[in-house]
Amino acid sequence: MAATSAPITDTVRIEGVAVPAAGAAASGELPWIEEAGKVAPKDARALSKLFFDQLQVLEEGTHEYQYARNTLIEMNLSLVRFAARRFRNRSSGDMEDILQVGTIGLIKAIDRFDLSREVEFTTFAVPYVIGKIKRFFRDTTWAVHVPRRLQELRVDLAQAKEHLATRLDREPTVNELAGDLDLSEDEIIEGIVASNGYTAGPLDMPSDGDSASGTTRSYADVLGAADPAMELMEDLHTLAPLLHQLDDWDRRIIEMRFGQEMTQSQIGAELGLSQMHVSRLLSRALARLRTGMFA
Repeated sequence: MAATSAPITDTVRIEGVAVPAAGAAASGELPWIEEAGKVAPKDARALSKLFFDQLQVLEEGTHEYQYARNTLIEMNLSLVRFAARRFRNRSSGDMEDILQVGTIGLIKAIDRFDLSREVEFTTFAVPYVIGKIKRFFRDTTWAVHVPRRLQELRVDLAQAKEHLATRLDREPTVNELAGDLDLSEDEIIEGIVASNGYTAGPLDMPSDGDSASGTTRSYADVLGAADPAMELMEDLHTLAPLLHQLDDWDRRIIEMRFGQEMTQSQIGAELGLSQMHVSRLLSRALARLRTGMFA
């Protein structure tokens, strides 16, 4: 990276990097590093101490501070690549996402590192980087979002199943898993069910069982459809109390028209009313019911 905010006086060179001599370093000068990302890890450790030392006295927000911080990030990206290699088998996509997440962990470590702790920066930073990558997998790799406690329980269940299966020479039961993890059977069952949400497959993927005809069916072929009668049941339950709010006359007309399926003329003849009068009464009652349903 290029920066002009850190002046250089007398320098020595470490693997092609211009580093200030002892007097210059003591006076607060920082080395000019053309390509910080290409600094060897061994040299990066030595240079990082110098940069951290100056970072503590530089004013945040100044060009010098930004140069020191950015250079520290680029010099220590090898820590991110080192940590990311541990997760290469778990990555179903591009490693670039893991490297970006790990870099965020590195930046947090740089911002929180204190030389007075007398701890190597690499020792301090690696847990930050790995922790950030683990949280990335925890939050993004599940096909269905489940609470964090169930995500962690899935890991515990997998470990318990493995060592119990080795010891018992068979798959452990729910009761045995509960005893091993000191949990209730209900909690174990909840964890097993939640584990099914870790991965998801396409609906056109063949199902485990074959049909009676011998042809393989996909999951989509055996999925049930929504029953249209369910919506009708909801409407009927909503309508029932509204019918009771009508007076006896309107309720009788509604029952004759839709219960007995009589025509308006037949209703008029039965009640001694004209067909037009029945139509007005029916329209008024239906309007009240419709308003109640929408409300």
